[in-house]
Amino acid sequence: MNPAYLHLIVSHIPIVGIGFVILLFIMSLVRKSNELINVSLVFVILVALFTIVVHQTGESAEEFVKGKPDFSDQLVQAHDLAADLATILVELAGFIALLALALKRFRKKHANKLVILTLVALIIAGGLIIRAAYLGGKINHPEIHSEKTT
Repeated sequence: MNPAYLHLIVSHIPIVGIGFVILLFIMSLVRKSNELINVSLVFVILVALFTIVVHQTGESAEEFVKGKPDFSDQLVQAHDLAADLATILVELAGFIALLALALKRFRKKHANKLVILTLVALIIAGGLIIRAAYLGGKINHPEIHSEKTT
């Protein structure tokens, strides 16, 4: 498996994860379930960690495809810029979620504001991730078929 193929595989985790966590968050807020809110915050942190993996495999994938036939620097750069912005916002949401979990024990009032802020950041990040994925989908990927299977 080459770096480009690995990137294509792991890049789906944050996309699906963010959608799942947003739904879980909304359900936890509607039910006013502190336990589900905590689970949602933990999942935001996990999505943020997976997003780092996706970003790193993206860097390796870019290096792997440079110079290959049908390589479009313009498409890759547009995807890379969108992915950088999405990654920053996902990491911000993860940091806010971590902070909210830490503050829940001591300053519940501030923690509740951070929970809402986490959800807002996650919704915006979700839109940015979808845009990055859309741009990434425009990139032709013949390199994933370059390895012979026997």
